[in-house]
Amino acid sequence: MRRTRILTAVLALAAGLLSGAPTALAADPPSPRTAADTYTWKNARIDGGGFVPGIVFNRSEKNLAYARTDIGGAYRWQEASKTWTPLLDSVGWDDWGHTGVVGIASDSVDPNRVYAAVGTYTNSWDPKNGAIMRSSDRGATWRKTNLPFKLGGNMPGRGMGERLAVDPNRNSVLYLGAPSGKGLWRSTDAGVTWSQVANFPNVGNYVADPSDTSGYSSDNQGIVWVTFDESTGTAGNATKTIYVGVADKDNAVYRSTDAGATWQRLAGQPTGYLAHKGVLEAKNGSLYLAYSDKGGPYDGGKGQLWRYATGTGAWTNISPVAEADTFYGFSGLTVDRQKPGTVMATAYSAWWPDTQIFRSTDSGATWTKAWDYTSYPNRENRYTMDVSSAPWLTWGANPQPPEQTPKLGWMTEALEIDPFDSNRMMYGTGATIYGTENLGNWDSGGKFTVKPMVRGLEETAVNDLASPPSGAPLLSALGDIGGFRHTDLAKVPPMMFTQPNFTTTTSLDFAESSPDTVVRVGNLDSGPHIAFSTDNGANWSAGTDPSGVSGGGTVASAADGSRFVWSPEGARVHHTTGFGTSWQASGGIPAGAIVESDRVDPKTFYGFKSGKFYVSTDGGATFKESPATGLPSGDSVRFKALPGGKGDVWLAGGATDGAYGLWHSTDGGTSFTKLSGVEQADTIGFGKAAPGASYQTLFTSAKIGGVRGIFRSTDKGASWTRINDDAHQWGWTGAAITGDPRVYGRVYVSTNGRGVVYGDSSGGGTTDPGPGPGPAGPCKVTYKVTSQWSGGFQADVQLTNTGTTAWNGWSLGWTFADGQKLTQAWNAGATQSGAAVTAKNLGWNANVAAGSSVGFGFTADWSGTNTKPVAFKLGEQTCTLA
Repeated sequence: MRRTRILTAVLALAAGLLSGAPTALAADPPSPRTAADTYTWKNARIDGGGFVPGIVFNRSEKNLAYARTDIGGAYRWQEASKTWTPLLDSVGWDDWGHTGVVGIASDSVDPNRVYAAVGTYTNSWDPKNGAIMRSSDRGATWRKTNLPFKLGGNMPGRGMGERLAVDPNRNSVLYLGAPSGKGLWRSTDAGVTWSQVANFPNVGNYVADPSDTSGYSSDNQGIVWVTFDESTGTAGNATKTIYVGVADKDNAVYRSTDAGATWQRLAGQPTGYLAHKGVLEAKNGSLYLAYSDKGGPYDGGKGQLWRYATGTGAWTNISPVAEADTFYGFSGLTVDRQKPGTVMATAYSAWWPDTQIFRSTDSGATWTKAWDYTSYPNRENRYTMDVSSAPWLTWGANPQPPEQTPKLGWMTEALEIDPFDSNRMMYGTGATIYGTENLGNWDSGGKFTVKPMVRGLEETAVNDLASPPSGAPLLSALGDIGGFRHTDLAKVPPMMFTQPNFTTTTSLDFAESSPDTVVRVGNLDSGPHIAFSTDNGANWSAGTDPSGVSGGGTVASAADGSRFVWSPEGARVHHTTGFGTSWQASGGIPAGAIVESDRVDPKTFYGFKSGKFYVSTDGGATFKESPATGLPSGDSVRFKALPGGKGDVWLAGGATDGAYGLWHSTDGGTSFTKLSGVEQADTIGFGKAAPGASYQTLFTSAKIGGVRGIFRSTDKGASWTRINDDAHQWGWTGAAITGDPRVYGRVYVSTNGRGVVYGDSSGGGTTDPGPGPGPAGPCKVTYKVTSQWSGGFQADVQLTNTGTTAWNGWSLGWTFADGQKLTQAWNAGATQSGAAVTAKNLGWNANVAAGSSVGFGFTADWSGTNTKPVAFKLGEQTCTLA
């Protein structure tokens, strides 16, 4: 599947910035009070779901690796749990573009230091410039330097790189390749300040599509990678030889041999191609280059691989296939640091029948392939694939040879062999990170196993969310991979929505009084744009489209599921009874309106378009314009009707240059009252009422009391509690929000690239979906600090059942002696009160057989000393300390 996501937020923000509205005329209630609450935040597990264009291993510390995504931030690998930890969740609403990462660099001199070049678009879609994020604690905290130009983490060419690099000998020196003709930039103070390298001779000239008036495909892709020859420097002194890749088909590679004082075009280089990657193997003096005729990540029809001898200046074409036989470009490129001469590359743009991975153990003289034809269309693979941890990666497909499912990949521009382990390789695709830990089988004649290595990395863009009162707790509408039905938030669902499989689901709804009835709409290259389910989203059947439909739009189900109203792209608003076998155009409402249903009256539907609210009382056949005034004049609006409350409607939206905030109607939209004190609001959702409260809990992504955040109200908006914090902001959260009608305090938040985030309150709700701790028993604990840096550390804990009976749930407690503070944990639900820490099982690791062990890990802050705990208790039972 081709991944074509363009930032959802851009459309809403652009519409909002251009809108204006008159002042609300209804009387304002008193200003709401605000408070704060402590929430635990997790992802509803999907595992991946987006393009990973870059993977970087640290060259001096084992098991330290980072991944960058195009809109979903950056991640650090956790070896103990084989998971990824998100690093840029602190990016806030105003800086949403800084969730796009175009380059990442891990310092090999000081592995605690890591840098990220952030910014999502170089055109007008992202109003802010890019920035360099720098961290001295492996991404736990960041400092930022704003740049005088934009960066394009989600622009064409984003798979080339890395554009950001740290000098491996003098780590205060960094280089950044900029797009848009801004040239090459350098920092000499560890990323604090930056200046353009004025004497660098070429700013690039390649654009994907010069005719694109949006600026998305017509921007100069600029300087695309920087590579140091570490053998030409000594510790503390700047590396002398530096190679730089430029998006210029005739002048793709430049070199400096005097630490950047002067630069020259590398003589004798190939022309007619872009060098996507330049990887140096210093031990044998080889610079390997992967070339494509296009910038990627989607396009590319021809390619070559070359080796440059750094000592002699000789160029050798080492392409694994003749240029005439390529229908793809090369990009993913890596060498085995343990075995000089071993090099691998990918055919990143081989969409059909599959991507290809090439391997050479003799510096490119000869090659083998990950798969090859026996007799067409049959093929033989050197690998086996195991996607049992994320089974949706098969897409529910049943292709004909030579296609297979799951595919080996597509958009495979990131490929890295672990510099400390020749058996481990990771590579990024348009949907996940795949990897293997027995790569050596490739050369020995056996098969290596490819599995997802993506747990913890959540990269979906969320368009809509629903939490029915029965059945699955969460239904999601997602970009690129359609959406999921989560019956267990801690488990990856077996498959996305299929029959049909929308490339992007734009809207979904369920019947409030009959929640097994669900409808969704979305985008599809060919086929219907609407589907229905009668079993709570477990199975689907396609509906039929009215004439002219070109995209999903929004959809609403009647409260009893007897009828539906659909506002698709490309056509007028329509209504139907039954499951969409025939549609009739609705009167009195403009095309493109947002539609929702009353959650009590099955014949009442609502609509909004350009500042006007519309109401239908005849099942969507006709709408009437409401006399309500003062609503936002643009279309950056989301509204919902309250479950169980006829005519009770909440509306959020607006723009900074007009009406913006939260409005409430109790008369079916005839009039609205604007809530004073809610300066901005972009979503509204409902959850279970608080204990003792008669009205459902409200949730919103909003600005209240001058602070942007996720807010909760248990008193109909009279007072608000901010439930997220500055470390948990996730960029743009304006698409959807909903509470859980079954768990007080639980909220599901949409993000644009960090998946579905859900939160539980420390003052209510359920923070652990698994069973509670069982009875205590004999136990043994191994506590190991696996990594420590200035201000922080990582530890692994192994808990062993030394008794004779199995545990059904466990809760382990200990006390920190030196003021250490937990920052995050994995494989356990961990809380801290003062110095006391409690770690409890999750749903999947509750059962521990006699003689078996369970492990978890955490990171924590420390200062001064970091004394290990001296006692651990399983309930009231003191464990033996190993």
